[in-house]
Parts: sequence; C-alpha cells; structure tokens
Amino acid sequence: MKITVDIDCTPEEARSFLGLPDVKPLQEAFMATMNDKISSGLSSEDMEKLFDLWMTPGLKQAGQNMEMFQNMFWNAAKSK
Repeated sequence: MKITVDIDCTPEEARSFLGLPDVKPLQEAFMATMNDKISSGLSSEDMEKLFDLWMTPGLKQAGQNMEMFQNMFWNAAKSK
C-alpha cells in the first residue's frame, strides 16, 4: 500500500507548522546594518571582522551540522 499526501501551504505556513523561527526581521536588520556599513566605506578587513562578530563559531558549526542533517535526510530518502 502506498499513501501520498500533498500539502499546499506557503513557506511561512510551513515554517510555523514545523516550529521553525521567523528570521525575516533579523535578516532585514542585518541587511540594513550591512548596507549602512558598506555605504560608509568599510574595508574588506572590516567586513570580515563584522561578519565574524555576527557569525560566532557556534553558528558557523551549526551551518555545518545543518548540511550534515540535510545529507542524512536525502540519503535516507534515496534509499527507499
């Protein structure tokens, strides 16, 4: 027996259903800050320092963990 379920929802509805946070306000604030810094003439070294300040080592590792989780998910999906 095979059961197929189609879900028609917006990305916002999917994030809410899965319990994921809404990061849009954070992204907008980050982009506004970056735009202000870039327009004020930041050097490339300053941009790297700013990025490292925003992306702590734990967050960088979280990105790697997310990639590993996605690979695990896709490998499991492929095996069926």
